Formats: sequence, C-alpha cells, structure tokens
Amino acid sequence: MKIEILGSGCQNCKKLEENVRKACQLLGIKAEILKVTDFAQIASYGIMSTPALVVDGGVKVYGRVPDVEEIIKILK
Repeated sequence: MKIEILGSGCQNCKKLEENVRKACQLLGIKAEILKVTDFAQIASYGIMSTPALVVDGGVKVYGRVPDVEEIIKILK
C-alpha cells in the first residue's frame, strides 16, 4: 500500500502523517508513506487545499486532518 501526504509541511500535514502512522500501526499495515511537498505534483491530483491523503493513487481526504478512526476506515 502506498500512502501519500500532500502538503507544504505545515502543522496540519505533520498531524496527518502522525495519524496515518498510528492507523497503520493499529491495523498492522506495512505501508509506504510518502510526503509530497512539490506544488506541481500536488496540483496534478486536482488538490487546491492541503493537507491531503492519497491512498494507492486515489485522493481520500483533502483540506482537513482526519482523525485516526477515520483513517482506519479509509485503509480497511
């Protein structure tokens, strides 16, 4: 599983990464977690507000930080 966190590296982006790592740990998932900060690459996903969560190439959440429980539901 490939998980991408799109954003500039702000506090919300860091919180999203933290929540994703917790969710993966709770589910026992070994995922490749990447941080994408290049705005051209972010724009290629059609994202205009960050942070955003992309799982296996599909945008799941953008413009807010989902909690760990919501991320678990997305990853199942």
